[in-house]
Amino acid sequence: MLDVSDLPAVNACLNATSGVLLVVGFGFIRQGRVTAHKSCMLAAFVVSVVFLASYLVYHYQSGHKVYDGSPMARGGYLAILSSHVVLAVAVPPLALTTIYRGFRQQWDRHRRIAKWTLPIWLYVSVTGVVVYLMLYG
Repeated sequence: MLDVSDLPAVNACLNATSGVLLVVGFGFIRQGRVTAHKSCMLAAFVVSVVFLASYLVYHYQSGHKVYDGSPMARGGYLAILSSHVVLAVAVPPLALTTIYRGFRQQWDRHRRIAKWTLPIWLYVSVTGVVVYLMLYG
């Protein structure tokens, strides 16, 4: 059974999994494999929802973790963390809008917003792992 103290590592794995699914899904659409693309992107969304639930449970139970790395690296940590947090707020509405437009077969509108959604979502997934490593690694 998982302990609350295990959740940061679980969250990092969920972020990494989401990132991999996004890259693989992008590769599928570039190959014209629409069904595989759709499956990967929906799986990335589900993994991200599970991450969000786990993240909220952890922070509700444990509060926040203070960065205790070197003072020289603190500026870099804060830059990564702040950009991660700001962009993470944008991911749910972007992802939901992109998914909705895909389901409605609004291909031009889907592609237009996906050009923003994918890099932002991928950045958030990768920097989530980086933040974890900086805090716990």
